[in-house]
Amino acid sequence: MKNFDWTSFTRKITVKASLAEMYSAWACSHEIERWFLSRCSFKDSNGKVRSATENFQKGDSYDWNWHLYDVTESGKITEANGKDFLQFSFASKCLVDVKLSQKDEEILVELTQKDIPTDDDSKKNIRLGCDSGWSFFLLNLKSVYEGGLDLREKKERISGMINC
Repeated sequence: MKNFDWTSFTRKITVKASLAEMYSAWACSHEIERWFLSRCSFKDSNGKVRSATENFQKGDSYDWNWHLYDVTESGKITEANGKDFLQFSFASKCLVDVKLSQKDEEILVELTQKDIPTDDDSKKNIRLGCDSGWSFFLLNLKSVYEGGLDLREKKERISGMINC
């Protein structure tokens, strides 16, 4: 595993949706809760919570929670062009880039998580864990927007479910 990149990874998926729909799927708390989070709060630079249907802006902060996972992730929106690119801090010191582009009648969603620390805990929990998590949630994004089926398990009945 000498040539394995522990510091970043990229995952891609296409979704039959408009560019505006895919941007809001990431940037609007109402939409991101449809496929990724159980609860989302975006706050502007003055600490005012944005409405559930308002897209975040560069400089905003967030608090995120997931179904079956008792942790709050807090971070910053570091880039947001309102159209096809956004970036946020994630998992401590990492950055996540989301690039959106038109490919025929679909939108290519390209997610890159980078600046992953290389200590053993980060290799396991961030590099491998986040890679697995993003792979599932990108598939759920496609499922929700193309067919309406949310693949997340939301009932706490079996531990270690794929979406937590």
